[in-house]
Amino acid sequence: MTWAVWITGLPGSGKSVVARAVADKLRAGGEPVTVLELDAIRRSLTPAPTYSDAEREAVYRALVYIGVCVVEQGRPVIFDATAHRRAWRDLARAMIARFAEIQLVCPLAVCRQREARRRRSHAPTRIYARGTETSARVPGINVEYEPARAPELTIDTITWSVDVAAAAIAHLIHRRLLSDRSGGRGHPGRDAAGRTGSERIHRSGADVHADDGAVRE
Repeated sequence: MTWAVWITGLPGSGKSVVARAVADKLRAGGEPVTVLELDAIRRSLTPAPTYSDAEREAVYRALVYIGVCVVEQGRPVIFDATAHRRAWRDLARAMIARFAEIQLVCPLAVCRQREARRRRSHAPTRIYARGTETSARVPGINVEYEPARAPELTIDTITWSVDVAAAAIAHLIHRRLLSDRSGGRGHPGRDAAGRTGSERIHRSGADVHADDGAVRE
């Protein structure tokens, strides 16, 4: 049985740089992992995104479905996505037996500064600058960001370096998600009724609610 972690936080909080560092650390130790970066996946799903509520619902449910399918094939997953609605992260938790949520915290002002000077990446540019436009919907500006209620780990990306943050997440994965991996019962990724996580997504509908240095982008 394999696992997934979701690294969540405001745009500019350091999700992608931390996710890449964790993946590099795990791969160096012989643990294969797939990073699902929503900004990269979105370019295929919605080449001309509107960021409407309906579009975001579809995109995030697709992201969870992809993650569940990868996990069911025996490969660990790191979700790198803001997911400002808690329900989307809860959906992944409900579908994946071995799951952990990592909450990145960073003041909005610092997130805005980082995002403004971000080098070219899959992420859209001028996210916060567009937040002042009438039609824009930006998490943390004019769309509420819902932080995790009980994350397995909280990381302050102002005070934690990338290396320290990655080491803490890797330690959590080894301690909570890998330590008893061989001791599970039944078929990996299946519930008591024998359904896989992807099968449960199809049946669930849309109602699942179920120390020094700093991270830089």
